[in-house]
Amino acid sequence: MTIYRQIHDIVTASIDEAVASGDLTLSAAAPTFVVEPPREAAHGDLATNAAMVLAKAAGKAPRAIADILKPKLEKHALISGVEIAGPGFINLRLHPQIWQNEIREILNADTHYGDSTIGKDTKVIVEYVSVNPTGPMHAGHVRGAVIGDALVRLLRKAGYDVTGEYYFNDAGAQVDVLARTAFLRYREALGEDIGEIPAGLYPGDYLKEVGSDLAKRDGDKWRGKDEAEWLAPIRQFAVDAMMKMIRSDLDLIGIHHDVFTNEREMIENGTLEKVFKILEDKGLIYTGTLPPPKGKEMEDWEPVPLTLFRSSQFGDSTDRALKKRDGYWAYIMPDIAYHYDKMRRGFTLMINVLGADHSGYLERMRPAVAAISDNNARLEVIFNSIVKVFKNGEPVKLSKRSGNLITLREMVEQVGASAVRFFMLTRDPKSPLDFDFAKVVEQTRDNPVFYVQYAYARCSSVLRHASEIFTPEELTNEALSKISLDAISTEEELLLVKGMANWSRIVEAAALAQEPHRIAFYLVELAGLFHGLWNKGNDNAALRFIIADDKGLTLARLALINSVRVVLRSGFAIMGCKPLEELRSDTSVAA
Repeated sequence: MTIYRQIHDIVTASIDEAVASGDLTLSAAAPTFVVEPPREAAHGDLATNAAMVLAKAAGKAPRAIADILKPKLEKHALISGVEIAGPGFINLRLHPQIWQNEIREILNADTHYGDSTIGKDTKVIVEYVSVNPTGPMHAGHVRGAVIGDALVRLLRKAGYDVTGEYYFNDAGAQVDVLARTAFLRYREALGEDIGEIPAGLYPGDYLKEVGSDLAKRDGDKWRGKDEAEWLAPIRQFAVDAMMKMIRSDLDLIGIHHDVFTNEREMIENGTLEKVFKILEDKGLIYTGTLPPPKGKEMEDWEPVPLTLFRSSQFGDSTDRALKKRDGYWAYIMPDIAYHYDKMRRGFTLMINVLGADHSGYLERMRPAVAAISDNNARLEVIFNSIVKVFKNGEPVKLSKRSGNLITLREMVEQVGASAVRFFMLTRDPKSPLDFDFAKVVEQTRDNPVFYVQYAYARCSSVLRHASEIFTPEELTNEALSKISLDAISTEEELLLVKGMANWSRIVEAAALAQEPHRIAFYLVELAGLFHGLWNKGNDNAALRFIIADDKGLTLARLALINSVRVVLRSGFAIMGCKPLEELRSDTSVAA
């Protein structure tokens, strides 16, 4: 049980005791309160807003409630002091042994430290990347890929039953354009001079290989044939080749989806018709007209009867057309069918990671999910903003491989997979991100990738030096967890332990908020606490980690160092990054 949960239980027990004794009368059930680090370390170890949130139900001022709870909290063995601050915040101080014991908890749990069960019995599907199979992954795709994969890892650590899925559109006009471009490259591979790639087709060199492979497989089978004969088979060949390339690109940054789903299969197996029938049976389909699109002047616009879904009954701003004027399915229908398929597979929480250019997606799809599931399933969408790529401060846009944008492969080749992944999580997804190749690998404090990796490398360096004094058996987590840790008592050391103890709370909060970037923020803060302690040792020899003539103190501090490594590794695992054991001036943070 985490320290935060233990103290939360103690505060709850104190409230119950106050009610049982008649010191406190509540007109309703006690509302939810939090136990968290205080805004300033000088205020104590932990703080709670319990008295603040109880005020309404108790009919008392928060400070009066805090006065009632104070003596009850002071009786508990874990708590060494209670202070009331401001309008009624309760600040708590804990005995140092509590923090020393937390080091043992970390060492014993290893990278399972911070594991949670808050997601138990919740089946979640995270759909991310979902790039249409028309070309290689580029910088604009990488951010959503990393966010989605880190979210899957985060939710699993928090106890959720998570499936990561890739959904791609292989039935739209874009894949027909892909097929036509592949056919052109096929003719080129057979020796024809095709000239410049016509406007509207894909100009990148990556389709040269597809055309060559097609020529090797089929010879001149398609030469001179009508499009109606070659479009479907070449489209399938090109889509398969693109998905193979995309999977290879994803493998470069350690992303492996559990499931791949495609639109064409749902269309061909009748899922769209089945979903339409479900909505029709619920009385949610009718024939009607819609007003002209907002914000667009359409002088020749005339209302036309359409097949509509009563989306407005479920919070949408308007009803939605499920069929076009010509009777074919509207673009929204395959997406509704796809989410029905997720529900059919038992997922009650669906999370999609999309680019900011899909901002209207949630408004359209959440009502459909609510309608089909009878409000038993929920859809959330994480929108990630654009990535601008720079090199030494200058924008980079062109790529021979993709024809217009820097590819994921080019990014990884230049700075390393871990650096790409970490940097993509250094901003809130809604904020634009500048990715400068030079800054991502620079060895300065301003580079969060380096700053955190350097903390891990420094810890590893201390342990390497310690191996000259101690046997490997003495430096294992198990052995270090059994020694006396009373020597871990300085303000800087305890501050570092408190930072590590916050890890479990960060995992749960980030999972509930579906914000994996909080993990990167936390690791930077923890690295800062460690670097601060390291610098204190540079200034004061008594604070160094290895004290040659005091093995007991040294072992205690090595236990602290090992626990820092454990928490950093745990955070790196969620982010999908490889921790580096050593950083030299002639190397980068690439990994």
